[in-house]
Amino acid sequence: MATPEFIREIRASAGHQLLFLPGVSVVVFDDEGRVLLGRRVDTGQWSIIGGIPEPGEQPAETAVREVYEEAAVRCVVERVVLVDALSPVTYPNGDHCQFMDICFRCRAVGGEARVNDDESLEVGWFPVDALPALEEFSLFRIKQAMTDEPTWFAPTTDR
Repeated sequence: MATPEFIREIRASAGHQLLFLPGVSVVVFDDEGRVLLGRRVDTGQWSIIGGIPEPGEQPAETAVREVYEEAAVRCVVERVVLVDALSPVTYPNGDHCQFMDICFRCRAVGGEARVNDDESLEVGWFPVDALPALEEFSLFRIKQAMTDEPTWFAPTTDR
């Protein structure tokens, strides 16, 4: 995922220290029940769509924007699938981040899936019973998006 300009500005003064950042991930289904995936430039792996909200942007708006920016698909948000504090990551340049992921289930309403920016090598629709190799991050979100269960979150610990 490309680093937004506002993050670059923060990094100019914060250096590589841990930043706690919002993030969204998006499971988009079409009318045939297929899921939209993109093959990422940075890892070469297939994944659901995701990104970072711009300052002041609502997370659902981010979901819709990211899907269009990355895959040229128009979608509408149906529900929040999960909220999850991800494990901290360290990027090759030394930057440390931890994301609070909000995952949305969306329904495609227009556009033709195609690479629409420089973050994806390929994009496409896949039947849920014939997905390419995916990391657990995407698989779990797709599984949760296919249910009508309440929003998933990690269990709280007794204190």
